[in-house]
Amino acid sequence: MTPRSRARRRFLHTPGVGLPGPLRVSEVSPTRETTWRTVTRAGGLMLFFRRIPAAPTGGDLTLTQTTLSPIDRYFGLSAHGSSVAQEVRAGVTTFLTMSYILFVNPQLLSGAIPVPNAFVQLLMTTALAAAFGSLAMGLVARYPFAQAPGMGLNAFFAFTVVQGMGVPWQTALGAVFISGALFVLLSVLGARQAIVRAIPLGLKFAITGGIGAFLAFLGLRSAGIVVTNPATIVGLGSLTSPGALLTVAGLLVTAALMVRQVKGAVLWGILLASLGAVALQLPVFAGGPDGTLRTFPGFDGRVLGIIDAPVWPGSLVGQLDLAGALGLGLLSVVFTFFFVDFFDATGTLTGLAQKSGYLDEKGDMPRARRTFAMDGLAAMFGAFMGTSTTTAYVESASGIGEGGRTGLTAVTVGVLFLLSMFLWPLAAAIPAAATAPALILVGALMMDGVRHVDWDDLSESLPAFLTIIAMPLTFSIANGVSFGVISYCAVKILAGRARQVSPILYGVAALLLARYAFLGGE
Repeated sequence: MTPRSRARRRFLHTPGVGLPGPLRVSEVSPTRETTWRTVTRAGGLMLFFRRIPAAPTGGDLTLTQTTLSPIDRYFGLSAHGSSVAQEVRAGVTTFLTMSYILFVNPQLLSGAIPVPNAFVQLLMTTALAAAFGSLAMGLVARYPFAQAPGMGLNAFFAFTVVQGMGVPWQTALGAVFISGALFVLLSVLGARQAIVRAIPLGLKFAITGGIGAFLAFLGLRSAGIVVTNPATIVGLGSLTSPGALLTVAGLLVTAALMVRQVKGAVLWGILLASLGAVALQLPVFAGGPDGTLRTFPGFDGRVLGIIDAPVWPGSLVGQLDLAGALGLGLLSVVFTFFFVDFFDATGTLTGLAQKSGYLDEKGDMPRARRTFAMDGLAAMFGAFMGTSTTTAYVESASGIGEGGRTGLTAVTVGVLFLLSMFLWPLAAAIPAAATAPALILVGALMMDGVRHVDWDDLSESLPAFLTIIAMPLTFSIANGVSFGVISYCAVKILAGRARQVSPILYGVAALLLARYAFLGGE
């Protein structure tokens, strides 16, 4: 054995410290006076290696140990270069960017679910469903992905199924529950992740970019900068309106904080914009007459103005009608709920996993079965509690952008949703115009992966482009994924490259075509 080899194998360690299993040290020249750290998870210990300067022919390694906390061991905080403070800050950021669902979801569903005190009961149900979904994702799947009743899915539930088709709301909840059960079944069998694995890497990056474009569009729309225009479909809103001015100011401040690498930049941006709206009495808060905006009305809780007792949603819990949902005439409704959430959630989870750096070199997501199963389980729980489909939220990207890398971020979101049942008057102090800058900035950051698409190969670039552009223009992540998959398969076949496509992807494309043929754009 050479002196250099002996140097690599010579260790000094604290007497009495047991080393569970062999230790492997990176090949480093013993003549260098360097310091480095090798992260080794062994019996709950974080092992650090430090080189001691020595003669040119040898060197010793000193082994020290740091005991990991139970939270660190469970979530793998140190292994992901994170900390409790960083994860909590990311969770608060995610919660603030998606807390609007506490008020928007009850507004959308209350017209379709006529129960006593509908708004308050639906707000409680929304908080419970979001808390359960986020806690399940964080504690079981251990990913920083928050869940809540999905936007778009709640509108489909209320306006298309219940009010449009005349389906009783209890039966519609049964359809949501069955679709969630199908999610869990497919996830356990591995079918759902097999489909994700079959999607080419370029499309996965395009999905991430499309979600970013969709997020930015949501932010611009909530700020009133992009508005509906009957002549041109969409148009420019009033840039001098209080909401637009607040969003632009918040966007510039948050961007400047991010460029300066200020920790918690997104969260600080939201809080500063909200404080400015309250202090300046800007009419940017919902709740005015006939759906208009108003100035902050103040806190009206029973304790200190910001605390109020939660209300148990007894008129909603357990009211779903499974037998009615299984009727032949409603199978299309079940399939539509299943289809929309399958690709919406799958696209969202894949995009978020790519953004947080969890996809491996093959583009696969670790713990995929567990992750997708938690998505389906959240949908089942939400339906039982009395709300439309609960799913993964693209706003989780804001927390990921703030440094969230583990399930502790999602757990934080879940706890905050539970607390919002008591502090919901305080949540009303965050206007949509204050969270809009976060959505726009995170959307811009999510476009980063698009540079990995092979834009010189039209068989790759055209499906990627359709995926990106379809999401904001159709207001649907599911449509973006569908357009990308169908066009990818079609172009490859016509270009004589059919063998480059997975058979599973061809099957998915056929189902998507059948869905559009028989169910249209619902």
